[in-house]
Amino acid sequence: MRMDTDQLIRTLAADNSYRPRPVGFVLALMLLAAAPVSLLMFFSMLGVRPDVMTAMHNPLFDLKFAVTLALAAAGIAASLHLSRPEVPLAGFGWLFVIPAGLLAAGIAGEAMMPQRLPMMTRLVGSNSRVCMTAIPLMSLPLLAASILGLRHGAPTRPALAGAVAGLMSAGLAATFYASHCTDDSPLFVTTWYTLATALVTTIGALAGSRFLRF
Repeated sequence: MRMDTDQLIRTLAADNSYRPRPVGFVLALMLLAAAPVSLLMFFSMLGVRPDVMTAMHNPLFDLKFAVTLALAAAGIAASLHLSRPEVPLAGFGWLFVIPAGLLAAGIAGEAMMPQRLPMMTRLVGSNSRVCMTAIPLMSLPLLAASILGLRHGAPTRPALAGAVAGLMSAGLAATFYASHCTDDSPLFVTTWYTLATALVTTIGALAGSRFLRF
């Protein structure tokens, strides 16, 4: 009997020694696995704009990356926060003010520059349809990976967690797309990038409400 009890104790101790991987680690792995898929989609459908080296000297071109990366970073931080049970977004929601503030500053800065094109031309641009198609499509692998990663957490607000994952995925996909897009006006970015991001966010909220419940 003594030997059986000792064996049972050792077995229980071995079972309890398992520790699940942190959700941040799993999310990073999932995104690293999905990023090449989105990049393959980018290079097969679009590719980098031919004048990218010249465009890098344009502050409005650089601003696009500051905005999209700020959105992606805010989405990652908020997603990890929401992957824990019973937490509000309030402590991390302010991070999404940063990309909005950058866009507002960009619009104000552009307004003070001499303009070669009318405002409506800069707002509509020449790539609005491509933007509205490419960003959501390239976001889908990243969004699926994000949802899979967040399933290793315990979000109690699944729709909100999914929506934030959509913001993060759209921010990453928009970063890829920005290197192709020849419309550098902050008015264009504010309008079309935002609409594309809203679409991905909606898809993320629906996916989160379905797959992040526990």
